[in-house]
Amino acid sequence: MSLFRTKSVEQSIADTDEPEFRLKKSLSAVDLTVFGVGVVIGAGIFTLTGRAANEVAGPAVVISFIIAAIACGLAAMCYAEFASTVPVSGSAYTFSYASLGELFAWIIGWDLILEMFLGASVVAQGWSAYLGAFLGQIGIVLPENLSSGGTVDIPAVLLVLVLGGLMTVGIKESLRVNLVLVAVKLFIVLFVIIAGILFINPANYSPFVPESVPTESASGLTQPLLQFLSGVEPATFGVGGILAGAALVFFAYIGFDVVATTAEETKRPQRDLPIGIIASLVICTILYCAVAVVVTGMVPYSELNPQAALANAFAFHGQTWMATVIAAGAVAGLTTVVLTLLIGATRIIFAMSRDRLLPGGLAKVHPRFRTPWVISIIVTVIVAIVAGFTPIGILEEMVNIGTLSAFVLVSVGVVVLRRKRPDLKRGFRVPLSPVLPILSALICTYLMLNLSVETWLRFLIWLALGFAIYFAYSRGHARLGTGAPLDPTTPRVVAPPKE
Repeated sequence: MSLFRTKSVEQSIADTDEPEFRLKKSLSAVDLTVFGVGVVIGAGIFTLTGRAANEVAGPAVVISFIIAAIACGLAAMCYAEFASTVPVSGSAYTFSYASLGELFAWIIGWDLILEMFLGASVVAQGWSAYLGAFLGQIGIVLPENLSSGGTVDIPAVLLVLVLGGLMTVGIKESLRVNLVLVAVKLFIVLFVIIAGILFINPANYSPFVPESVPTESASGLTQPLLQFLSGVEPATFGVGGILAGAALVFFAYIGFDVVATTAEETKRPQRDLPIGIIASLVICTILYCAVAVVVTGMVPYSELNPQAALANAFAFHGQTWMATVIAAGAVAGLTTVVLTLLIGATRIIFAMSRDRLLPGGLAKVHPRFRTPWVISIIVTVIVAIVAGFTPIGILEEMVNIGTLSAFVLVSVGVVVLRRKRPDLKRGFRVPLSPVLPILSALICTYLMLNLSVETWLRFLIWLALGFAIYFAYSRGHARLGTGAPLDPTTPRVVAPPKE
């Protein structure tokens, strides 16, 4: 039964007050909202909309975005309830430890490490590609072997190192830079929307829901697991296409969960965390739907370029200069995504190290900056190496399966903790519980089944490695099992931290 031992909410909160492990509380609801928008809106807003419209949904892709937002909103509400109840670093890991038990907490923490390490590396490489495109449009050409797709992706490495240094110096400083970049990104997105309205042709919205047609299906390891298990052949367009589009664009919303990793650094977590999580999702939904309406109105859906829909939509109308603006927006947008994923990864590892599921020495907080500086350096170096030297395009779906598995466990955990600890103060409560949390878990499981067989196989290998580490080290060293104090030595921080 020790595999399912739970860490009480009271103990998790008490750990945050230990001087050696205390993070600086400096974030507001506005900071968290900006943080969430920063990580959710990336290059996908410039590319994914066109791909979904061109390949599966047509102009009805806007409905796909709304359906995906509703599905994501269910998971967001579950995160909001947990974050307001257990305002501790670690996000889904900490929530699972309090409700489902240590083994589930380890699994989800291990998955989130995979998600954020690979996510930051993949996005850093995407940033490098957009930077090369942007510089090329203004006449600057980077050396081929030292840029995106080359022997060493130097721009990606430098980006990670700079952002890692910023993250180590302080969370508030990181969020200030994030605020500026998010403002630039939102300005460009709004500019694109407003400029695009001038080129809308209402005839392009007809038919709004194109007639359903069978499509050539993937086979072998590249086919979705659901298709492999059921043998159902996929179709595009029609109602089925709208649902397929929702599954595709769902991943454009992933990232709001990273907001929960900053719970310990939030001034009023019970109030501000739910606001930050839900507000960021609402803002992103409005922007995504606006882009979908504009891009499908500018160009017939069948003629949209799935790789660079917005840039090509303006080129379709002779406005090639907009490609430079869009590339600049993507560079700013992806910078904020990398920064927030790096911060999220350090906070997950920090929480796991403080619980001794990973070596406790990693969790020391810098006496001046009040950040987990050892973990920050390790995360920065690993992500920089992976981004600079590894062709990881085939691993992008791993980010999605790690995130969705976390969504499932958080949704189930809300129901479990409601039954186990109805007495806990909750700053936000998911309405219609347990119906909505269970619906959230089912939707996320369905989306996981739409990922490829090879992604599931890699995921199982990663889980097997995680189980090996857990049974060889983590289970025997966990504070919950040994009863060891958080910091058995004399605290090294003499002066109280500056708030």
